[in-house]
Amino acid sequence: MLERVLEPEAMTGSSAQQYDDMDHSQANQSFVDDLVADVVELEGVWLDLGTGTAQIPILLCQTSIEVRVLASDLSQDMLELARYRIEVDGLIDRIQLSHDDAKQLEFEDGGFAGVMSNSIVHHVADPKIVMAEAVRVVESAGAIFFRDLARPTDEASLNKLVQTYAGHENVEQQRLFAESFRAALTCEEMQALVAEMRFPSASVRRTRDSHWTWSCRN
Repeated sequence: MLERVLEPEAMTGSSAQQYDDMDHSQANQSFVDDLVADVVELEGVWLDLGTGTAQIPILLCQTSIEVRVLASDLSQDMLELARYRIEVDGLIDRIQLSHDDAKQLEFEDGGFAGVMSNSIVHHVADPKIVMAEAVRVVESAGAIFFRDLARPTDEASLNKLVQTYAGHENVEQQRLFAESFRAALTCEEMQALVAEMRFPSASVRRTRDSHWTWSCRN
C-alpha cells in the first residue's frame, strides 16, 4: 500500500486556476446525482465544505430549486474564482460564499439541513476533525455526504488512474491529480474513522475505482 503523503490544505495561485480549468463535469454530475438519490428530498440550507470554485453547489442548485448553499473554503483564491462562476450562472441569491477553516467552523450547532463535501478529506492531516465539525453543524437527522479520492495500492495503479481520469489534462494538472491520490485515504481507512465516530462502517462505500463515499444521517 502506498504511504499517505500530505499536500497543502488550501490551493492557491496558479494551482487554484489549474484546478478550475480541469474538466470535472462528469465527477461533479455523479456527485450531485448520487447526493439527490441518497437524500431524496433536498431542501433548506446546505453547507459545502471545501467548495473550491463552487462547481458542485452551482450544479446542485440547478438541479434542485428547493436548496440553498453556503459554500465554504479555506482558499481565498478559490473563492474568488467561485464568485465569478456564481455570478455568471445567476445564482448569487442562492449560493453564499464563506471563508472558513473546516477544522474549526464558526457556525452554530445544528444550523444546516445537510453538509456535503467533495475532496476535502485528502487536504487535511486529521480528517476526523473536519468530519466531527460536519456532524456538529448539521441538524438532528440531517444528511452528511462526503466523497473523496481513494488512495491506490501501488504506483502502477496510481498512474493508471491518473491516465484514465486526467490523461487529457496538461502535465501540471496530472501532477496535481497524482498528488491528491497520494494524500487520500483508502476506503478501509475511512470506514475505520467513521466507526470511531460511532457511525456504521458500511456508511462508507467504494465509488468506482477512484473514490469512496460516506453517506449517513446525523
